[in-house]
Amino acid sequence: MDIIEQLDRWREKYLTWKARQRSLDNLDRYPFVENARAPFTPQRRSLSMLNLAVISSAGAYIDGTDPFDTTAPDGDFAFREIPTEIDPGDLLFSARGYDPAFVQQDLNVQIPLARLLEFEANRVIGQLNSAFWSFCGFIPDAALLVEVTLPKLVDRLKHYEVQAALLIPASRLCHQSVALAARAIEQAGIPTMMLSVEREVIERVHPPRAGFYQGQFGSVVGQANWPEHQRRVLDEALRWIESADQPGMNKLAVELESQVEAARGER
Repeated sequence: MDIIEQLDRWREKYLTWKARQRSLDNLDRYPFVENARAPFTPQRRSLSMLNLAVISSAGAYIDGTDPFDTTAPDGDFAFREIPTEIDPGDLLFSARGYDPAFVQQDLNVQIPLARLLEFEANRVIGQLNSAFWSFCGFIPDAALLVEVTLPKLVDRLKHYEVQAALLIPASRLCHQSVALAARAIEQAGIPTMMLSVEREVIERVHPPRAGFYQGQFGSVVGQANWPEHQRRVLDEALRWIESADQPGMNKLAVELESQVEAARGER
């Protein structure tokens, strides 16, 4: 199955759009990828036995290393492999297409290392992989992302013997980039779960599994400095990796639960 169906047709649309744009940061009339089907790899192990990887498109990089190029017209096609035990204060963000204010307050809203280490300690997941992957997901040229970046990313996941991957976008265009990454990873035999706060894009791109709710860009894993909200988003989404028997999108109940909590005066 193709990561981008009708690739040549999409590339033609993209080049036409690009020729008309004065600024590629303006997504007006951008030709989002449209796929009809999604690859799917069933999860054969329980969550409590999985080596889980995290992939973020928030543009995180280690302080003292080169940032991602947020001025590249077609996007920056590099990614970073970062230890999960890193001090959050050592991470900076090349933010493009989203407001970094939330992730600067609380890393877990885009890269939920603390929450997932809690899940590991409580045996919700088997283990959090020793490295996570970061890229700047504002990539207008989806074809080059698929051809240049994703094969290398899949190779690194296989190197670490990752058994499932959680993918987290940051911006609207990131939703396309991350959904394409999920398709490539799933096609390689690794089950995925994508978080989403932008239903329209994921319905077009068709990642294998997506859990969506009415959240906000730049804070996709939940609200900053509200650990319980973040746990709720992650727990519901991750458990769907285990139970899903076909590709699809699942509306998370986190919104209703959070409203009830607020009404009770618990938040």
